[in-house]
Amino acid sequence: MKYNYPYLYLGLFFFVLILLHSCSHYEMQKKVSKTSTNGDDESHHKGENCMNCHKTGGKGEGWFQIAGSVYGSDLIRNNPNGKILLFTQPNGKGELKHTIEVDALGNFYTTKEIDFNSGLYPAHQNQSGNLKFMETTIPNGECQSCHGVSTDRIWNE
Repeated sequence: MKYNYPYLYLGLFFFVLILLHSCSHYEMQKKVSKTSTNGDDESHHKGENCMNCHKTGGKGEGWFQIAGSVYGSDLIRNNPNGKILLFTQPNGKGELKHTIEVDALGNFYTTKEIDFNSGLYPAHQNQSGNLKFMETTIPNGECQSCHGVSTDRIWNE
């Protein structure tokens, strides 16, 4: 059997190019920095699980560490421009480890590193200052994997 080495080398060359492109795209996606801010209206897909796209290998720009949507008490309208607070103990006790602003559309997200292993207790503070606490720790920042699926949406007055 006779091999045509120029085509073999050309095929190998293109394979390596594709592999390098994939790795560089992977690293670039990992390094994209995105965090929601009060007043911003650039987010999308309210109520959907943001981590379906904003994760390793996902189509979304950046890898979110925590993300979700906040609603009013009617569970329909947005609850914009508040804050998500992550504490080390329930009911706002312990150390406040992270604050993530909720945007004008009621969505919150960040690519900043968050360590959930030590147990974090979330709270939502609306723009009037009213606090609503979650009584249990969260295992990750994929809020919409439970809220709106197996439990009520995240809401506040």
